[in-house]
Amino acid sequence: MREKVAIINLGRTAYRDIWELQRKIFTLRAEAKISDVLILNEHNHVYTIGKTGCDDHLLACEDELHENNVEVYHIDRGGDITYHGPGQLVGYPILDLTNHYLDIHRYLRDLEEVIIRTLREHRIDAHRDKDFTGVWVGNEKIAAIGVKVSRWITMHGFALNIATDLNYFDRIIPCGIFHRGITSMEKVSGKVIPADDVATSIIRNYSEVFDCDIVHYTKDEFVQYLSTLTDEKVECL
Repeated sequence: MREKVAIINLGRTAYRDIWELQRKIFTLRAEAKISDVLILNEHNHVYTIGKTGCDDHLLACEDELHENNVEVYHIDRGGDITYHGPGQLVGYPILDLTNHYLDIHRYLRDLEEVIIRTLREHRIDAHRDKDFTGVWVGNEKIAAIGVKVSRWITMHGFALNIATDLNYFDRIIPCGIFHRGITSMEKVSGKVIPADDVATSIIRNYSEVFDCDIVHYTKDEFVQYLSTLTDEKVECL
């Protein structure tokens, strides 16, 4: 029997709210109270620094961060520093790998495959790099991936640049990589690409790569669903 995955596209969100939501869903998934979940969203401006990150890779000073309304969070995923913001599709799969395979490296490659297939549908030729996790177009990264896996339950995920303001990457050393650039779908293609079209492609390719059936939820439906599974009101949305 194919696994079911609940899909919820939340639109623009504050990073802290979705980090809290991920933790709630993670606990429910670890207790087998909920199926796999894929959260899609677009964050307000934020830099996140992973467990192996270096604060020196954040080049912006406090005044600059405040002036540009950019938040900074040290978080529990792997990897170094990255940027999330408007024009970027961020996906957080919270799934139980025991129902798929017990192989974190394969999981990372499968996330890359979802993005590579999505870009191919939009006539963008993308590839993996043997030295760095993520998805690349030429010598520039178009999608970053950073995850946490505990008790074979996943958190965090991927960020695909659609129409992202790439200037925000100039104020960090993205993923600690000094000698590579960052690009976006619109920069590569030279045209406007609707974010909803990209999200639809991501969902379809995720279903194919992870061999699962999609169950769509609106925001209100998902909040109500979570409230039936917990003893506390879900207020982070």
